[in-house]
Amino acid sequence: MDLQNIQVKIESIDAEGKGIARLNGKTIFVENALPNEIVTINIYRKKPKFDLAKIVEINEASKNRVIPKCEYFGVCGGCSLQHINFYEQVISKEKVLLDNLKHIGKIEPKKILPPLIGKPWEYRHRARLSAKYVFKKGEVLVGFREKSSPYVVNMDSCLILPKHISDLIPKLRVLIDKLSIKDKIPQIEVAVGENISVFLMRIMSALNISDEELIKNFIDENSTFESKLQMWLQPSGINSYEPFYPKEMPQLSYSLKDFAINMPYYPTEFTQVNPEINNEMVKQAITLLDIQENDTIIDFFCGIGNFTLPIAKMAKNTLGIEGNEQLIIRARKNASHNNLDNKVNFMVQNLFKVDKDWLIKLGKFDKWLLDPSRDGAHELIKSITPKIMPKIIVYVSCNTATLARDAEILTAIHGYTLNYAGVMNMFPHTSHIESIAVFSL
Repeated sequence: MDLQNIQVKIESIDAEGKGIARLNGKTIFVENALPNEIVTINIYRKKPKFDLAKIVEINEASKNRVIPKCEYFGVCGGCSLQHINFYEQVISKEKVLLDNLKHIGKIEPKKILPPLIGKPWEYRHRARLSAKYVFKKGEVLVGFREKSSPYVVNMDSCLILPKHISDLIPKLRVLIDKLSIKDKIPQIEVAVGENISVFLMRIMSALNISDEELIKNFIDENSTFESKLQMWLQPSGINSYEPFYPKEMPQLSYSLKDFAINMPYYPTEFTQVNPEINNEMVKQAITLLDIQENDTIIDFFCGIGNFTLPIAKMAKNTLGIEGNEQLIIRARKNASHNNLDNKVNFMVQNLFKVDKDWLIKLGKFDKWLLDPSRDGAHELIKSITPKIMPKIIVYVSCNTATLARDAEILTAIHGYTLNYAGVMNMFPHTSHIESIAVFSL
């Protein structure tokens, strides 16, 4: 068989946005292919159970195929769905969620929630840019990593970043090239708040006086009244960060406008990348919790209090639990900042290492909110007993597979009903799926 010239029909796409075709009973995953397309492919890797392929020619294109807007599409490792109509991307993510619930969790929601869509471009307020001085070329590269590669894409812009940050990528490259430690800067994190944008530069060697002046000049020349800039440095471990210039600036923050809550944070602390969708997500979760004034509610995996503080404004008693002590410190500060000290408590606990005894000692709460990492909330869900079962569980997930796994335990073992499920387009143009599900007794 000629592996250089095989024509197949694409049946569907997988969770990573690859087209799925079948040939002689074997599954083929085809990069950048869309359902119902007929394409000529080249198989570049054969596995015992599946093959990987690239498109040589699109013979019959899908009506949902569009021309990618970004010039780095296909090279950059991000935004792998740009060739799909924006709204069709959301539909495909919803299909992945429902398929995983059905096939992994063996459950279907009673009702599918309307997706939270948001804007397609300039949505990403957090990012980690890679930097690399290539000695042989004598130049500095700044950008995201290449697709399936450790190499850095040399970028002049990024359409998903706010424009004032995207416009600074070439200038960052020039700045780093002038520094004496240009080969000792592996990455620059970006955090865009409401009143300030921060660059956090990871440095593996000390700056000299000339370097310091160059960085200060970069900030001064590119900071405006509308877009204030600040440079932070991270010389060693994750907690070694500190503001470099200017020293005194307004703190990074975002707002949950529907709840009149302001959330300060440091550039290294976890916050959602998409503030517009985050605001809508919190509002939806609060609605689905159906909070009554006498309710007691736990927010598991609470982070800096993104859901906890809005809940605390409405419930009788609220508890936020998180495994990262630094995030709990921030959550307590944010509670105080919003005058909610007497409405909420926080505690540190590794929620991936809990059991029934721990959960029973914690006590019974009326409702739970879960927002775990990609690993899900398996140990927590397994540990539920009749004595402490909440009436409602709102589960926010960034991994539909682990959500579906936990949903099976909740419904098949604990007797919950999956009332609602839906997707939230937190990461447009990427295969990442943020979803929400509601379980009740």
